[in-house]
Amino acid sequence: MDTDGVFINIHSIIPSSGVNGPGSRMVVFFQGCSHNCPDCFNPDTHPFKDARLYLPEEIFKEHLQEDIKGITVSGGEPFHQAAGLFYLLKIAKEVYGLTTVVYTGFEYDKLTAIPQCRPGLGYIDVLIDGRFEKSKKEPTLLARGSTNQRFYFFTNRYKEGDFYMPAKAEIIIGRDGTITETGFSRVALTEPNENCKMQSVKRKA
Repeated sequence: MDTDGVFINIHSIIPSSGVNGPGSRMVVFFQGCSHNCPDCFNPDTHPFKDARLYLPEEIFKEHLQEDIKGITVSGGEPFHQAAGLFYLLKIAKEVYGLTTVVYTGFEYDKLTAIPQCRPGLGYIDVLIDGRFEKSKKEPTLLARGSTNQRFYFFTNRYKEGDFYMPAKAEIIIGRDGTITETGFSRVALTEPNENCKMQSVKRKA
């Protein structure tokens, strides 16, 4: 698929997660965010700096696993890179038949008023909008950071009940010993030994 040479600045990618939306999902964290929510789970994604640049198709070729049912996009702020987000979602649905879930700090009404953001909205199954507010932290296993954030179901692929996760957080240990933390709550981790690298990937949304 022709993507007009659009690159996406990516903070990190989790090839398979069970707590970032329904079923086994590939999770893509965009780099760069202007919202700067206090106590954000993922502050390393805030700076507008080059992390790793991908063509949208490269993300799938390098990271997509056979058992993945969908892609979840978070950040950072995905809509700061609206063109890249559009192509990522379009490829996910049209080429790979994946469901699409996107977390954004923008409110939906504001997104619809930004012309460059509208094309991407047409390829989203579920949008979860709104800034993280630590005073309203989600107390249940519903897959959002705080209770002010709203779910928009643009297709009939999912309903709200599908977004109750098996846990608030997930720990993934890579083959190289890297420990990745993801989800909607922090996990108390002991200090890694000298043979274990520590990388914490935490979702803002």
